[in-house]
Amino acid sequence: MNGGIFLIQDNGQLIEMKQQAYDSEDILQELIAKYPNLMAGDQINSTYPRRWLLMTREASISSEEGGSGRWSVDHLFLDQDAIPTLIEVKRSSDTRIRREVVGQMMDYAANAVVYWPIETFQNQFELNCKNEGRDPAQVLAEHLGEDYYPEQFWSLANDNLKLGRIRMIFIADIIPPELKRIVEFMNVQMNPAEVLAIEIRQFVNEGLKTLVPRVIGLTANTENKSPTGGSRKWDEQSLCDELNKKYGSEVTSVVKKIITWAKVKGFKSKYGKGRKFGSLYHYHDNGSGNGNAYIIWTDGTITLQFDLMRSTPPFDSESKRFELILRLNKIKGLSLPEESINKGQGFPIELLTKKEELDKFLDAFEWFYYEAESESKSPSGID
Repeated sequence: MNGGIFLIQDNGQLIEMKQQAYDSEDILQELIAKYPNLMAGDQINSTYPRRWLLMTREASISSEEGGSGRWSVDHLFLDQDAIPTLIEVKRSSDTRIRREVVGQMMDYAANAVVYWPIETFQNQFELNCKNEGRDPAQVLAEHLGEDYYPEQFWSLANDNLKLGRIRMIFIADIIPPELKRIVEFMNVQMNPAEVLAIEIRQFVNEGLKTLVPRVIGLTANTENKSPTGGSRKWDEQSLCDELNKKYGSEVTSVVKKIITWAKVKGFKSKYGKGRKFGSLYHYHDNGSGNGNAYIIWTDGTITLQFDLMRSTPPFDSESKRFELILRLNKIKGLSLPEESINKGQGFPIELLTKKEELDKFLDAFEWFYYEAESESKSPSGID
């Protein structure tokens, strides 16, 4: 984009706004944190514009399990589909923006999908909100809308991380041609990750300032990765139909048996509203919140919600969650590591197609339900 921007005032006077570089990189970083809409979510997806929820600035990333932060990415956002979005900001005058910044971002992304536990997102988000004097629950509710569940959002963010479904965005006042070509190439080669660049040019004159964002690097491949449908309300029939279409009658039969069993045992259920992936949550209602158990997905997996169990007695105890892991590890082909007690953990539904393996899964969660129910009815629990 060359030249200027022209503003016509109410009195008919024409003001030509001239492009001007930012005085510092910090100014551009602050603008993005304060005004996330500068990241032009409508240009990324014109049908369903991306909405941004800031987790934190200077998000620390480790290079090993339990390690201290080795790097920090300038901003970490989640969009409304809980896709982690890593932002790296540079001014065009910084020579690193041509190539070095790409390797830097790859370091961040490769380690984030392995060593970034979802509770880190939640903690950073809550701390960021509190530092700004805002209520985290209210901020999240405004971002998601009344039709979404916080548990679903955080669990989906966890699954997106595990699947490598992330977005990397380079932001500068001017994106050089070298970086543009790299971004377009990476978008073709990488899946399901998405890579974009955004120019946010600044125009000033006579005390006025205008910021003009432009997304660079969009390709047909990028469009295929972006969410393309509206919010969809799933139910038992549509969930099973989708599973049958993708994975056949054996997997669908397993899910139908789990649904029937859960109803009989007393589990509560709720269906997600994912555009691309349907989901069914089973949980124990302890009267004060959801005792998360697992999620059945139309991508043919079940996510065990150990990360979210931690807020519900008696599974706020590591020993209880570890006992559940031991029970589930009796399933042939399932080998959950001990560190799973603090993470969401997924596995293919097809592991349960044999009756004896499905019985082990049901037995484990029958025990889970009994333990949660006993706790809620104990004198120290909720009547």
